[in-house]
Amino acid sequence: MAESIFAAVREQIKQNVSDTLNAFGDGQADWGELAVHALSQLLISALYLGLFLVVYALLISIVRFAVGKKRAQHPLFNHARTGIRYLFGLGAFLVIMAQFGAAPELLKSMARAGLMALGFFVGWLVAGRLIREAMSRYRLDPSIRQLVENLFSVLTATFAAVTVLAQFGFDVVSIVAGLGIVGIAVGFAAQSTLSNFIAGITLLIERPFRIGDWVTINGQDGKVVKIALRTTWLRTRDNIFTMIPNDSVASSDIVNYSAEGATRLNIPVGIAYKESAKAAREVIMPVLLSHPEVLQSAGMEPRVVLKNLGDSSVDLEVKIWITPDNLDVQPRIMADVLEQIKEALDDAGIEIPFPHLQLFIDEAKGLKPLVEPLYPKLAGKS
Repeated sequence: MAESIFAAVREQIKQNVSDTLNAFGDGQADWGELAVHALSQLLISALYLGLFLVVYALLISIVRFAVGKKRAQHPLFNHARTGIRYLFGLGAFLVIMAQFGAAPELLKSMARAGLMALGFFVGWLVAGRLIREAMSRYRLDPSIRQLVENLFSVLTATFAAVTVLAQFGFDVVSIVAGLGIVGIAVGFAAQSTLSNFIAGITLLIERPFRIGDWVTINGQDGKVVKIALRTTWLRTRDNIFTMIPNDSVASSDIVNYSAEGATRLNIPVGIAYKESAKAAREVIMPVLLSHPEVLQSAGMEPRVVLKNLGDSSVDLEVKIWITPDNLDVQPRIMADVLEQIKEALDDAGIEIPFPHLQLFIDEAKGLKPLVEPLYPKLAGKS
């Protein structure tokens, strides 16, 4: 069917050229006159196009003046302006095609196809808005909203393309069957893409994380900013965006720091063996209790516990809780708390040791043989 349409278009072009040549003397046309004739057609088409542009500009100005400057900034007005611009563009295109001798059947098909495309666009806008309002009313997860909107857009575009092609005489059943065969071939050729697509749907249904959660995936820490059908987008603390294939995400270990609300931070602090852990705790606790970003609610009180007896220090661990909103600035909070703890310990005279090693050798005389001959001299000087 498509070949017959293309053949009809070719025949129409040949017929137009033949008619033009015959009009100038049975095929022995004067090329100068032929050029003048073609130029006149172009000028007439340009005049039609200019007329459409002027009428469109006047109409938009009148509508903008009627609705007011404030309402003209509403998205609905922008959509209406897009539709009017589309209709004027379609009309100008059909008039220009008719000017160059297009067949009436072809013009009718183009007009129907253009109006069908506009109808699908309006339906996509209206239905899309209703779907978004319904999902907002039922408070669906943003990732589920994204999946529904993407699927609705793909289905609308597919039906629109098939309907537009049908206006030109294409066999829709054959197109669908052909798309099925092509889909099978593409499926074998793009197994990785399909695997990511299926994994993306699985992630949106199971929801191991949501948009806005802080997670660790494949050793990469970041905030989930987008869950697409093929990839998951993370934004690291350095404001670097990372795209991870959904197939890899679904098959890896996922650590979600935001899923259960507040998060506990563990900050190691070491003191010297000569110091008292109890005294260090009494110095550290006021710092934790006065910090504005450390939670103080029941069950989430800050604590200081003895964690380990290390080689060179008594290892304490400071346990604090922060809200999910503060996960974005978690490193800053930890650094701030640790700095205040260090200043408090210094003010209290509690030593924070560095790693060192004491060596004891049994029955070792050390430097005594070298120092003993000097004892009389040192005694005489004294």
